[in-house]
Amino acid sequence: MVGALQRVLVCSPRTAGWNQPERLARWGDLGFHHAPDFAIAQSQHETMCRELESAGAEVIELPSSSDLSLDAVYTHDASLATDFGLILMRPGKANRVAEGQHHGLSCAAHDIPTFGTITAPGTTEAGDILWLDAKTLLIGHGYRTNSTGIAQMRALLASKGVEVLSAPLPYGPGPSACLHLMSLISLLDEQTALVDLPWLAVETVELLKLHGYKFIEIEPAERGTLACNVLSVGGKRLLAIEENHQTNHRLRQAGFDVRTFPGSELCINGSGGPTCLTRPLLRG
Repeated sequence: MVGALQRVLVCSPRTAGWNQPERLARWGDLGFHHAPDFAIAQSQHETMCRELESAGAEVIELPSSSDLSLDAVYTHDASLATDFGLILMRPGKANRVAEGQHHGLSCAAHDIPTFGTITAPGTTEAGDILWLDAKTLLIGHGYRTNSTGIAQMRALLASKGVEVLSAPLPYGPGPSACLHLMSLISLLDEQTALVDLPWLAVETVELLKLHGYKFIEIEPAERGTLACNVLSVGGKRLLAIEENHQTNHRLRQAGFDVRTFPGSELCINGSGGPTCLTRPLLRG
């Protein structure tokens, strides 16, 4: 999750239909804070993509489809990249279930095979999933990822020697909100994690320490602006939302090269930061 980012899948607001009145009308049902401003969101997404390309990544756009919703911009959740191919998720949010299939079709066009698919009644969202190392996968158990989905992931990866561990998630703001494991942890390099420490379960904290991770804590006042949501692009380089000045300063003080983009409409409004907006497909 922290190697040099070489290829990444994204879905722009235009592709997700943020400029289509019938889709935009559902913003309240989907948990957005206000009706998104398409022009601003699209501009912010284009700025993010330029940062990804300047970091050396090939940026692939998901094809548009009539069954995508506003949430499709948060491409991280609908699939998981492994050394063996893509695992297609079955999101716990009903309007997002179709996204996994589209990820599979899009990646097949780039010679990336599908390794497995999560099926009902299992639910999984990749925002709940962290690779602690090449053979250890940590999956948050909450409202978006259930025990059946975790069991299916464990069965899929057992033959490849990958251990799948489960991490309990807090109730937080409740089932209607988006609280992923990656809302509380972003891996920055192979030894460092950015964390929202008070919201992590004790067993998760101890597990991270056991795997050798040291912590940088976010500025608590920036929790609501997604300060913990930071994307590693490799080589101590990070992509973050520019609004989180204090947390970004802490990261720079710790020796990281932090690049930023504005996230008011694209990220904060829909509760999805740089990691949410990107589905890394290939890392060095």
